[in-house]
Amino acid sequence: MRAQTNTYRSYTTERSLDSTLSRTKSQWSFRIFDILFSALAILIFSPLLVLVALVLKLTNDDDIFYLQERIGLSGQPFYVYKFTTMVKNSENMGSGTITLKNDARVFPFGKFLRKTKINELPQLFNILKGDMSIVGPRPLPMQRYGNYSDEVKAHINQVMPGLSGVGSILFRDEESILNRVPDSDKVSFYDRVIAPYKGAVEVWYVNNLSLSLYFTVIFTTAFVVLFPNKRINFAKLFKGLPAPSEELQHYL
Repeated sequence: MRAQTNTYRSYTTERSLDSTLSRTKSQWSFRIFDILFSALAILIFSPLLVLVALVLKLTNDDDIFYLQERIGLSGQPFYVYKFTTMVKNSENMGSGTITLKNDARVFPFGKFLRKTKINELPQLFNILKGDMSIVGPRPLPMQRYGNYSDEVKAHINQVMPGLSGVGSILFRDEESILNRVPDSDKVSFYDRVIAPYKGAVEVWYVNNLSLSLYFTVIFTTAFVVLFPNKRINFAKLFKGLPAPSEELQHYL
């Protein structure tokens, strides 16, 4: 575990944390937009939310919604909402909290929900409640959050976790990346290669937090969802973004 934690630390930046006062003012600005966007999105997508809930009720023996404890602002736990896409108790099967392409734990309608990201829409209620923001580091289960170094945790604990974020955009097709890794090395590869880079990206986001970046992430998220096969120069879009390791570049 110590060696793994050191790997996470090697990706962190040397830039100091912003002042608490400045961060608080920024968070109030983001919170206003979060409330407006999430309320409007719930109104627009309410017919779709109801339809998906009905389909899950009719075709799935498990619960309609999947609730999982994640780590949020200031390191406090909360329950994230998603539409159910996997069989019950899936986190204790197979690759655990890591989902692979063509994962046998995902049922057919769940594959569609995951591919279109519709399964994430219930998190709009997390945003409205104040658990999450539209944009921010993705909230992690304690098992994966615990692998971050204290420096990474200190950064991401300053801001609310997000429905989307720079890391979410970069790894929007994470399942396909892991699919190219040998089966025996998938979990190790995630912990050793993917997760440390995600931590570095989240630190970069917190250090560069601004309304401009907030809206850039929102529009970029919409673009990659609508046009998943389009290539984007992320280094140009997000100035100063940490470069992935050579091992990770091989799979991107």
